Amino acid sequence: MNVEQIEESLLDISKELDEIEKKRERILRESRDVISLSAKAITNIHLMNLDEASSKLNSARALLEELRKVGTDDLHRYLIAPEVEYVEASALYSIAMKRSIPSYKELEVTNVSYLLGLLDTIGEIKRRIYDEIRRGKSGEASMLFSIMERLYILLLPFAVYDHLAQGIRRKLDVARILIEDTRSAVTEETRRSKIIKSMEKLSKKLSSKSK
Repeated sequence: MNVEQIEESLLDISKELDEIEKKRERILRESRDVISLSAKAITNIHLMNLDEASSKLNSARALLEELRKVGTDDLHRYLIAPEVEYVEASALYSIAMKRSIPSYKELEVTNVSYLLGLLDTIGEIKRRIYDEIRRGKSGEASMLFSIMERLYILLLPFAVYDHLAQGIRRKLDVARILIEDTRSAVTEETRRSKIIKSMEKLSKKLSSKSK
């Protein structure tokens, strides 16, 4: 039995798989850089260092563009995690800048990465809402809560695609809990703000009458 042809085929396959493995290792290594840059962008957004956040996002985007050239075919699944983080940071940045959240085509990510990234954004919006409440800006907190709630409503129908976008149903459950918790905080802050304004108004009236 002649196995020389098989040996040649196996040698070719070994070379091909070795090349794929090298690409996979590069994607995994540099994906961590994308995730780190996106996380730093989010931190800077919360600190309102928006120029620095923009710089980190641009670096993450450039790195993702290079990885997409490597992550073709089956390797593209390794890009989901960094794309999700990038979508989350980009959406939060747009909200902070009071701009429209970019589409998945504008961000050049897959539809699955986009959905999962937007759901993760809900948690970061909650953090911003609490920051605004601490600053005494109930109006800004209410506006952010409206965005948070609207995102959830728009994303809720995609729960049926959990078998395609793995993890989306779990993220929706988490988002629902976050929204209910945040609703209570925003409602309480709005009520408190109205009471303070009413007291200030009454105080001014009493002061003017005493003169």
